[in-house]
Amino acid sequence: MSAAYVANLTNDGTIKVVDTSGTGMTSNWGNGTGTFNNNGTFSIDDSAATSGSTTNLNFLGINNSGALTLAIPAASTAITTVGRGGFTNSGTWSINSASGGNIQIIGGTSAYTNTGTINVNDANLNIANALTGTNGTVNLSNGADVTLGGNSSGAGQTFNFSGSDNTLNVTNGTTFTGVIRGFSQGDQLDLNVAGTPSYDSTTGILTITTSGGKVYTYDIGAGYTGSFANTVGGVVTYSGSTPCFLAGSMIRTSQGEVSVENLQVGDEVVTFDWKKDQYVSRSVAWVGKASATVRSHLPDDEAGWPVRILKDAIAEGVPYKDMLVTSEHCLFFEGNFVPARMLVNGVSVFYDQSFTSYEYYHVETEQHSVIIADGMLTESYLDTGNRSSFRVEGKVVRLFGRNASWEDDAAAPLCVDRDFVEPLFRKIELRGKRVHAGHIPTETVELTPYPDVHLVTATGGRIRPIRTNGQHYSFMLPFGTESVRIVSRTCRPSDVIGPFVDDRRSLGVAVADIRLILGKHQHDISAHLQAEKPEGWYETESTECAWTNGNAVLPLGDHLLQEKIGILSLTITAAGPYLQNSDDREVNQRKTG
Repeated sequence: MSAAYVANLTNDGTIKVVDTSGTGMTSNWGNGTGTFNNNGTFSIDDSAATSGSTTNLNFLGINNSGALTLAIPAASTAITTVGRGGFTNSGTWSINSASGGNIQIIGGTSAYTNTGTINVNDANLNIANALTGTNGTVNLSNGADVTLGGNSSGAGQTFNFSGSDNTLNVTNGTTFTGVIRGFSQGDQLDLNVAGTPSYDSTTGILTITTSGGKVYTYDIGAGYTGSFANTVGGVVTYSGSTPCFLAGSMIRTSQGEVSVENLQVGDEVVTFDWKKDQYVSRSVAWVGKASATVRSHLPDDEAGWPVRILKDAIAEGVPYKDMLVTSEHCLFFEGNFVPARMLVNGVSVFYDQSFTSYEYYHVETEQHSVIIADGMLTESYLDTGNRSSFRVEGKVVRLFGRNASWEDDAAAPLCVDRDFVEPLFRKIELRGKRVHAGHIPTETVELTPYPDVHLVTATGGRIRPIRTNGQHYSFMLPFGTESVRIVSRTCRPSDVIGPFVDDRRSLGVAVADIRLILGKHQHDISAHLQAEKPEGWYETESTECAWTNGNAVLPLGDHLLQEKIGILSLTITAAGPYLQNSDDREVNQRKTG
């Protein structure tokens, strides 16, 4: 069905087009001279087709205050073209596809306005101009790919990620001001801003510092405890999991033990008021469910393996059966919450690598609480901004307000301080030797102090040190060298010291003084000690040295441009130890090439 010659179209009722031919239809609406006002329900459904379809909405202006839905098969195109009348959505605009059908909103010279909701499910949506508005929402789910054009795109918009493998592309990420929620492992945020990311879990702000020293900030939501990465092309990814229970976890309620998957909104669960040392009942406000797929190429704590806590691992009867939680799920000890990953000892608490995928659950009480799962004191769900990543379980629909924070709303403090966590770890580790059927580690950890420091030139040439003397490494540089990369093995303190150290950075070497010697002349190189550092250097409060990430850029200026060779001297004040079988160095080099 088409209405290609219509100038103006106003819908206050229902227009529904369904293609049952199975071959993929062409549906054209508007001749480009008038306005389309949709106040009712307008839908084009070609989802049953086995071949591609084409849908065109061609108007001078489009205003949707109702419900507009486009459902198309794979290899399809749906183009919404507007002129000077622009594009305005104050209702719900939904796009559903199979395997990434392509949808475009193009035309006009001004920003498109969204004060309603745009849903993109397993489809590619390209919005040519900036998308702005007040309290607008864009929901990306199940492999959605959304591209935003224009400057200052995303102003007044919240982008919710759910499912997995969603991508938000921002053509001009330096001016992006949208809010990101539900961003998780497998998703991508393509900001086209390359640099070093840093994240504040309290404010929820992700900061990217470019090699030129420019700083850009993005609101992605508080409470992430994994790690963020940013590629050379400016694509942000996240490695880490969300705290929650696996199916089979038994939650203590006022009516007895109930498996987490059978909990319903309104059920009364038993909570522990540790400040008053008493147990009280609180209602379940929400139960969410999602699926996880393990990414085995990542470190264990970031791959998504669930943590198995063996029966009696913490104390006699605690837990009273094997307990399965995600690595970021917090257990309650002495007035503090501690992530399970920080207590993994490989024997009584370990990553269960028999899982490749699983379903997991969140349980939220009326206020954040210490609840009891499998006989273990643990946490209920605290919504710090990722609720939209979960499917709702139960029959009750509930409206929610602002996002919570650990500082203001948590039932107890989140504690990752080594001074508090390591004694707990050691106590559980010692007890683990007595736990029946303790896990037997399949790998032994071998360490090496050797950092394998070398330089890599802009053309890919590798330069080994000509001399080492304690902390001092000397390299001969050919003329014409303007910059090099300092490449080495890497280690994470949480791996080589212990999981009770909450430092999961991949550290290369700590570099202090750098000198470039040309004959009788010496030049001090200090770019790595400046507040605005080159790529590959970690921020630090110290002005004496800085850590690399194993592949750090070192600009040398023009000292070697006049057919001179030089000696580069590095003072390395700290390095390693490193995992003997670590291949981080080779991975970093491949990324460079």
